[in-house]
Amino acid sequence: MRKTGSAILASVLLTGCGDSAPPFSLPEETPEIALHAYGPAPDREPGTCWGLETKPAVIETVTEQVLISDSGAAPVYQTETRQTIVEERQEIWFRTPCESEMTPDFIASLQRALYARGYLSGALDGVLDKRTRQAILKLQQEQGLDSDILSLEAARSLGLVAYGREVFAR
Repeated sequence: MRKTGSAILASVLLTGCGDSAPPFSLPEETPEIALHAYGPAPDREPGTCWGLETKPAVIETVTEQVLISDSGAAPVYQTETRQTIVEERQEIWFRTPCESEMTPDFIASLQRALYARGYLSGALDGVLDKRTRQAILKLQQEQGLDSDILSLEAARSLGLVAYGREVFAR
């Protein structure tokens, strides 16, 4: 499934890791990263970090000609247009590594893991840039999550976070 502009606008990263700025560097050429805000996730265990991906509703518009009258020389039709919601809007919450874990060294390890599996090409520079997030998206789409926000599950599958180890804010 391809993300639309509204789906990207609806993507928000919420973490319970504090209000400070992220410790990793964000390049200026990727302004859409600003759409990922940091803050506490509602109704979640304190000290855990969560991502939120919002899938917009899928709405179908149908226009058809409806027969109004069949009496007389020519039938009379009326154009009717209706919209129906094919798929409801969804909020998908998932665990993420905490902001304090997203250091340049962690991101460089993430890039090496994505590179080794064929998801990423180019420099391994420890910067969470657009091409790294695109690689995260490709990996996670295969795992059933349509998000460029690194999930804890994906980080574990890449060997970056140990299973059974909780990632807490520091």
